[in-house]
Amino acid sequence: MQVPEINYWAVIIATLSTMVVGSIWYTPKVFGTRWAKLANVDLNAEKTGLQAWMPIIVTVIVSFVSAWVLAGASSIAWHFYEGSYLWAALGTAIILWAGFTAARFITHDAFEGRPSSLTVLNIAHELVTFVVMGIIIGVWPPAGTV
Repeated sequence: MQVPEINYWAVIIATLSTMVVGSIWYTPKVFGTRWAKLANVDLNAEKTGLQAWMPIIVTVIVSFVSAWVLAGASSIAWHFYEGSYLWAALGTAIILWAGFTAARFITHDAFEGRPSSLTVLNIAHELVTFVVMGIIIGVWPPAGTV
């Protein structure tokens, strides 16, 4: 079994970028207040200790897995299509977002009866997150591939 080439520095930076995108996206002055209202989240509820850190820890782990998968899939796509590594990574990011992230959010939220505006807000966030990760991975390909 052959493992695709992955630039782990790009994966780490892409992982960190998800925290930056999320921090900006969900700040109260951007979409945070709207998201909290639609999701019935109390932004004023005080969280301490592990309760405050657990979502961040989970986010970092899940974001690393997403960035790693995107980097591997981008490498495979680049080998298949050739051409620009950046376009391979961006195309892969959008395809993976549409086929897995957006599709699963839509299905999950429909069964939970969540407002469609919440679903759109969340999948738009995920699209921006994947595009930023795709750009980082695309401009920093693995050594020896481009």
